[in-house]
Amino acid sequence: MICAISGEVPDEPVVSKKSGLLFERRLIERYVEDHGKCPVTKEDLTMDDIVPVKTNKVVKPRPLQAASIPGLLGIFQNEWDALMLSNFALEQQLHTARQELSHALYQHDAACRVIARLKKERDEARALLALAERQIPASVPGAAPVAVVSNGKRAMEDEIGPDGKKIRPGINPVMIDELTECNTMLSAQRKKRQVPPTLAPIDALERYTQISSHPLHKTNKPGILSMDIHPSKDIVATGGIDTNAVLFDRASGQILCTLTGHSKKITTLKFVPRDQLFVTGSADKTVRIWQENENGSYNCVHTLKDHTAEVEAVTVHATQKYFVSASKDNSWCFYDMSTGSCLTQVGEASGQEGYTSAAFHPDGLILGTGTTDAVAKIWDVKTQSNVAKFEGHVGPVTAMSFSENGYFLATAAHDGVKLWDLRKLRNFRTFSPYDSDTPTNTVEFDFSGNYLAIGGSDIRVYQVANVKSEWNLIKTLPDLSGTGKVTSVKFGADAKYIAVGSMDRNLRIFGLPGDDQMEESNTAAE
Repeated sequence: MICAISGEVPDEPVVSKKSGLLFERRLIERYVEDHGKCPVTKEDLTMDDIVPVKTNKVVKPRPLQAASIPGLLGIFQNEWDALMLSNFALEQQLHTARQELSHALYQHDAACRVIARLKKERDEARALLALAERQIPASVPGAAPVAVVSNGKRAMEDEIGPDGKKIRPGINPVMIDELTECNTMLSAQRKKRQVPPTLAPIDALERYTQISSHPLHKTNKPGILSMDIHPSKDIVATGGIDTNAVLFDRASGQILCTLTGHSKKITTLKFVPRDQLFVTGSADKTVRIWQENENGSYNCVHTLKDHTAEVEAVTVHATQKYFVSASKDNSWCFYDMSTGSCLTQVGEASGQEGYTSAAFHPDGLILGTGTTDAVAKIWDVKTQSNVAKFEGHVGPVTAMSFSENGYFLATAAHDGVKLWDLRKLRNFRTFSPYDSDTPTNTVEFDFSGNYLAIGGSDIRVYQVANVKSEWNLIKTLPDLSGTGKVTSVKFGADAKYIAVGSMDRNLRIFGLPGDDQMEESNTAAE
């Protein structure tokens, strides 16, 4: 009797009433429970259709070799010999595998050492080449391509690689050590930093009103697109649609100088106090570095032409030795301030996603960029790798600002301002102060990190709090939608005043009337 399922003699045989087939009881019970059918005929079957069969127990006969003691000993000996042979073969295989693994690890370690040595030699060679390019005059026959500064213009004969792209020297280990040291120092200082006693209190900001207005740019092309304030001289710089940058002394109410040279609107500008430098970016695809003269005027010492589309933002590193430019050509460039050389260009020089804003973190090791497709990206400056993306805005990210404590990032777009927690990489608050037809154009933390200003059709100042606390609205400055939308907002030293640039070409100063004895100036820069 053979089981229809296992093909062996069943220990507990049962038979089906319907088909007459013989099964092992435990096997047919499980099959019927799962399927409710006969495994052979596929007919419906229940355990009520199963009848047990009583049979005599069949004892399998022993093999002839196990019928005597010498036979059993022979069987055991054969099994022991087979086991020893198998064990010996396994030991040989294990020994061979260990040797192969050891050899592979040695090769890997040697390869890593060679790669590290080659990288070190490459970085040293790049550093020496960069030093040589700075020192060798361009007139020497056979000299390496160098930057030649003449009448404020920078001529660069860039080397082109096999892929058709310019070869950049890169950020060498010496520079990385410098950036890291700066980061360590600033991080330690930030932990000890206290709110300055000279900071304007909240009740003072609540009483701020417009104390002066200055039409700085040409009337035929009105509009201020960018603005910056010198941290120690109380000088306000504005960049306009008229292609000019104007440096304005707030204390005297006079224009100090007007910088001309760009062929299209100036979209971004920054002071560099360390060497009395000034950086401007323009829609003419260039970045210019200006040097202050003894008489207070500025000369263009470098014209940088590494971008292929409008330059939308420049941001200066905390060391004031380097700066970054971001462009709509979907790339950002890291520059050496003293030489004007592009050390590295990150991103493709084509594509739909361009950069519309950029800002360095206060400690200098991460960079934030805003894109045309509503994404804010965070970059590791040392490796130039994208380490985080903040999504959720509607429209291009027009402005961004890091808080001085390094914990928060504020980004502005058409739908308002979003605040991001950099420790947990999440959005924890959103301000939507304007209607759907009014974009938010600018956002700015003050230097102390206690106030946040938002600009669109008006200017709104908030008190900075933590992630869980409410960020209270302190002051709403006048609606400028009738005269020109707000394009830029900056806090003066200790937030004693707020400078506002708008599309009607006026630089407006808001503060307490008693703190500013200057009369309103109507000086026009033609």
